Amino acid sequence: MKNYFLLSFLFISTFSFAQDLDNSPDKRDVTQNELSIGALNIVAFGALDITYERIINENSSWAIETFIQALDRDSEDVADAFYKDFSLTGKYKYFFGDRYARGFYVHGFGMISNGEFEDRYVTDPNGNGYYEDERYTDFALGFGLGGKFVSTGGFFLDLGAGIGRNLLNDSSPTIVGQFNVNVGFRF
Repeated sequence: MKNYFLLSFLFISTFSFAQDLDNSPDKRDVTQNELSIGALNIVAFGALDITYERIINENSSWAIETFIQALDRDSEDVADAFYKDFSLTGKYKYFFGDRYARGFYVHGFGMISNGEFEDRYVTDPNGNGYYEDERYTDFALGFGLGGKFVSTGGFFLDLGAGIGRNLLNDSSPTIVGQFNVNVGFRF
């Protein structure tokens, strides 16, 4: 019951916030640049996640996102959340709605990443087996969806999730995921 209430609240608040109550253009409907930081990644995992987004027109934008694992990889919270140490991601977003590059969107992405992945099973001379970490660099393609909420002052919240597949290296994770809670400014 508690989960049903939470999901209902999120659904209603998302669509209420995205409704077009006033069709008059504001200052943020002509600006084309955005800079944001991944608040979830920096607070929960100590990872620096910075995004620059350029608005192409009222329904589309492209973005470049840089992810750097700032904390020690041996930290249990970090090791369980991320295999990558660094990634560079390009995204194309398509927005649905009648407001300038805001509201619900779908996106496609290409990501180059590197890091350590526990992949190979090794047996030592005593017969004890263990998994060994291997370094990898790989390229992934994927897609996702999200919502962007922009204030009249230019501050915004971008919530998104995506899933992709690494294509080139056998020692990398097969599936990559993205969960973004970005806060930023449109200028």
